Amino acid sequence: MNPYGIRGTPQTVLLEIAEKHKRLRKRRGYTQAELAERSGVSLGSLKRFERSGQISMENLLKLAHVLNRLSDFRVIFTIDTELEEVERLFSNKMRK
Repeated sequence: MNPYGIRGTPQTVLLEIAEKHKRLRKRRGYTQAELAERSGVSLGSLKRFERSGQISMENLLKLAHVLNRLSDFRVIFTIDTELEEVERLFSNKMRK
């Protein structure tokens, strides 16, 4: 049984991100070597990322910066204010 449910696994998400990155890199007209040089990420790390999805967070952010997608990461782990309000209401109710 898949403990991650129908939304996939961490590995499938890594591969999806790598594929999206690769398409964006090509659309912007960068070769792997050009993007590696501009971002400061080694060519080997970039190739491994596009092949397997494996990359350090710092290197992923460097690539995103060069591709003008760094702001995409600002929404990760953002707490939905509506959900936060519901959680607050339930926690207050439980204390009474």
